[in-house]
Amino acid sequence: QVQLVESGGALVQAGGSLRLSCAGSGRTFSRAVMAWFRQAPGKEREFVSAIAWSGGNTDIADSVKGRFTISRDNAKNAVYLQMNTLKPEDTAVYYCAAEIGRVGTLSREKRSYDYWGQGTQVIVSS
Repeated sequence: QVQLVESGGALVQAGGSLRLSCAGSGRTFSRAVMAWFRQAPGKEREFVSAIAWSGGNTDIADSVKGRFTISRDNAKNAVYLQMNTLKPEDTAVYYCAAEIGRVGTLSREKRSYDYWGQGTQVIVSS
């Protein structure tokens, strides 16, 4: 059974930091593009960041650029999202996703991703 399990979500004050983790199991994700999406209440799920299997290529949404950093550890089948200088508008459920077999440009489209986690809640208070 293939699973992605997120952790690290919490309630934090504006200006604070969090590090989200996503652990994969059931197959190796070392050759997969890994990504983070988020969904705020009443809004569509939106792209946050993605990272190629090698870690050498990343993409990040303008809304979090300069504050969030994606990274991965293929030996641990894991991907991370370091979130700094958090704002109330970062409040959302954060989802980890994996896309198998992509070569080239990283995708920001939800439909590109084959596996999804259940999400972890991040709440940023003002």
